[in-house]
Amino acid sequence: MTETLLLDRRTQSLVEGYVPEGEILSSLVRFFSVFSDGTRLRILSALAISEMCVTDISRVLCINQTTVSHQLRFLKDAGLVKTERHGKIIFYSAVGEVVNDVLLQGVQFLGY
Repeated sequence: MTETLLLDRRTQSLVEGYVPEGEILSSLVRFFSVFSDGTRLRILSALAISEMCVTDISRVLCINQTTVSHQLRFLKDAGLVKTERHGKIIFYSAVGEVVNDVLLQGVQFLGY
């Protein structure tokens, strides 16, 4: 017995074309996984305001420097944070406004 779809063919086609698959789906999963960790969210929020070095992030957010470094590496590998060296110090900053927009959309969605 074959089940009949309640969707019309046009809607079915739109859904099939819109729902991500393959590499796009994998990339989206990696992107949104960044936002699933409280420490990473705090670091991203801080970097949305100002570029900072590991020591500054650690002191301002009261997070161990090793943890900050580990999470920054994760964020950099995900393409959400960029670095700039000034002598011996590496400064980190958020990549573009998109990251901040995602954070703000989350806050707005939750009603804060």
